[in-house]
Amino acid sequence: MAPPRAYWKGSLKLSLVTCPVVLYPASTTVEKTRFHMINKETGNRLKQQMIDAETGDIVEKEQKARGYEVSKGEYIEIAKEELDEVQIESNHTINIDSFVPRDEIDKRYLNNPYYIAPDGKAGMDAFAVIRDAMKDKDRVALARIVLTNREHIIAIEPLGQGLIGTTLRYPYEVRDEEDYFDDIKSPKISKDMIDLAAHILDSKASHFDPSKFEDHYENALKKLVESKVSGKPAKAADKEQRPDNVISLMDALQQSLKGGKGSAKASAKEASAKEAPAKPAPAKKAAASRARPAKKAAHRSSARQRKAS
Repeated sequence: MAPPRAYWKGSLKLSLVTCPVVLYPASTTVEKTRFHMINKETGNRLKQQMIDAETGDIVEKEQKARGYEVSKGEYIEIAKEELDEVQIESNHTINIDSFVPRDEIDKRYLNNPYYIAPDGKAGMDAFAVIRDAMKDKDRVALARIVLTNREHIIAIEPLGQGLIGTTLRYPYEVRDEEDYFDDIKSPKISKDMIDLAAHILDSKASHFDPSKFEDHYENALKKLVESKVSGKPAKAADKEQRPDNVISLMDALQQSLKGGKGSAKASAKEASAKEAPAKPAPAKKAAASRARPAKKAAHRSSARQRKAS
């Protein structure tokens, strides 16, 4: 098997210690099922063309340029030469600036992961020194790297025999959680409910094992493609069954603690039976019960009239 192609080549620098390294993307989407746009009549693949939004004319490659929208529908052109002037010169060096505690890195800032390995035997000792020194400290190196003509902050830490670097987002790329959480209320929840939820959490305690992850949608796509290729009808995926009735929160917690035994409908019926008020007697029966005393009184009155006559 041929070695993977390096995404980036350069040097890792810690103060005066330097070693040549290579970067490889640690994630891939190659295995995902992908579709192409085709012509339904001919079955041929379609290609995209750039169209002028106002005139509808096809724009050729040499006519294309980059523009920045200064106001609605108004653009200023930014020439390639002007972009080249502001692009950061790639010095192909990962400069380590500082080391920070691992738990201080906000997960929202984590972006793309890369494997960092030594580039050949030259500098192997320096690479090992930097790696092993970092293993003895519960800290992550923060460095600067230029990728695709843009400077990124990259967090580097040991991983096995190598290093893993994760590019970080800048503050302007991370949204403020207060914009989304400010309207969330804090209702009063009984301690019993919280204790039940804690027991459920304990019953589902596990360890991180990505081998158990299953992409159900990807599997369904593959089955769909396989059935289409073989000419067999595609089987519809089973839809999630949702309970018809609303179940109380306490009953849901208790049922979950039991392992979900019994249907949600049964739990809902039990909950509604507990909470429902006593049902009044039907209207006909109530009317009949009121009519009986009246009939008896009328019968006694007619009997007295016959005696008097």
